Amino acid sequence: MSTEERIIIKSYRELPPMAASMGRMSVNNTGSWRNVEPYYVNQTPPCSLHCPAGNDAAGFLKLTAEGKFREAWELIRETSPFPGVCGRVCPHPCESECNRETLGGRINVHSIERFLADMNFDASVPGKNIKYPDISIGIIGSGPAGLSAAYHLAMRGYPVIIYESHETTGGMMRIGIPDYRLPKVVLDREINFIQAMGVDIRTGFKIGVDAIFSEIRRRHSALFIATGFHQSRKMGIESEEHPDVIPGIEILKRISQGLNPNLKEKVLVIGGGNTAMDTARSAMRFGSKVTVVYRRTREEMPAIADEIEELLSEGIPIEFLTAPVKIHTKDGNIVSLECIRMKLGEADDSGRRRPIPIVGSNFRIETDQVISAVGETPDLSFIDGELKFERWGIPTDDFGLTNMEGVFAGGDVSAGDGTVTHAIGSGRRAAIAIVRYLKGEKFQDIDKISPSLQNAGGRIVRLDDLNLDYFADLPRLTPPSLEIDRRRDNFREVTGSYDAAMALAEAQRCMSCGVCTSCDNCFIFCPDAAIDYNLSENSKYTIDLDYCKGCGICAQECPRRCIELK
Repeated sequence: MSTEERIIIKSYRELPPMAASMGRMSVNNTGSWRNVEPYYVNQTPPCSLHCPAGNDAAGFLKLTAEGKFREAWELIRETSPFPGVCGRVCPHPCESECNRETLGGRINVHSIERFLADMNFDASVPGKNIKYPDISIGIIGSGPAGLSAAYHLAMRGYPVIIYESHETTGGMMRIGIPDYRLPKVVLDREINFIQAMGVDIRTGFKIGVDAIFSEIRRRHSALFIATGFHQSRKMGIESEEHPDVIPGIEILKRISQGLNPNLKEKVLVIGGGNTAMDTARSAMRFGSKVTVVYRRTREEMPAIADEIEELLSEGIPIEFLTAPVKIHTKDGNIVSLECIRMKLGEADDSGRRRPIPIVGSNFRIETDQVISAVGETPDLSFIDGELKFERWGIPTDDFGLTNMEGVFAGGDVSAGDGTVTHAIGSGRRAAIAIVRYLKGEKFQDIDKISPSLQNAGGRIVRLDDLNLDYFADLPRLTPPSLEIDRRRDNFREVTGSYDAAMALAEAQRCMSCGVCTSCDNCFIFCPDAAIDYNLSENSKYTIDLDYCKGCGICAQECPRRCIELK
């Protein structure tokens, strides 16, 4: 037996300057060499951070990569009831900072989400789950924010009644997005899931007509206003009241209802947002010769970039740096639109460069009809009583609470973000806040992003944080799309879905930034066998600190920055 005394470190001041033994290993375990120790942490992936709906993007990509398509779809549905909708119409900000960009292209997250929804299209609908029958929550509006709030409240066992002024549900998802982008069968399926959970949707019910707002408030324990933006803004030009000047929202509404939109041969669409793109592409499908007029450049267009590209590929031109001035008529018919050329100045409140008219640059564009799509505003004429609202919408705090007791608001009517995905996230946060309100609890710890990130270490994992030796340069997979010449006279869906093999391959490109995938690198490379498997639910590996000497090899060889040294 060795007579050498065991070395005992009593203070950090006694630690050696490096991982080196101060005595015999037969007496002191290698852990006594350590001046740093590794620990596992799930960091913040950029994709999950940037999802407005709060989806755990990295989580469902990982499950998809493992072939667990049902589990991946169910993970999305923990935060969003609309994976089929968002997989088609979301501007996918989750992809904006994907670390794969320089290694074959960003992960096609939205196409995988769409695949998962389509793969599980025939999944059985849930049943009712009413735990609090004595509580009633009212929601005004059945758009993405209202339906998302209803879904999350129903998941938690609360009875919900939605009041919808239109005869159909879905809000702008139904009347504002054409079938070539969002087939109604997809929307109907996901709304049916929400109704099957016990949500009561009363269509054709107009607040202010069928019941006044203050009466609706008295009927419910809490109220959520999610009426969206349905009124078209005026262009502010001469002769704008001509009957052949039609709001883009009205054109899309007519088409969604199966009505004749009464489009003329030559059509000008004014605006650069999604409504302008959808209206122009729809008018082309009705045989009109269409031109889009926009007062800034393509870089400033608020429309989804993919939709702008699709519009141009379908042969619809855009007159950039051009603003309408006056509508000219002859014998009661529109014959031309007078425009003026613009130049860009300093940035305005929107963060985009302000368009400035160029004096003397007026010119005319021949046209039979003008479609206005310069933006939308809310209709809040139904509100009475003490609830405060402005021309732009309803002011709320960070959790959707208005100045009126028990009344919340969300989606475009309070935030004006303008996307389905933002509205879904707003509805989810409002639902959680309403539950806290009913229980008398605080709102402050409600997450504003993915629930999966609540316990993350805080670091947003960037490309430089990854060990790129473990990732091959693999090209992004693009789903099939309908040929241009087959789009001209119909509303068939333009973008197709992945098949299972494509979805699997694309998901396996994901580098799972900051999220442990049990790759076993730490286990394999540890020179002291200090790392072993952990069969508990809380961690995948354990570190035996008696033998870990803090060399840092495990952290260095971790491909995803899931190990930190402290």
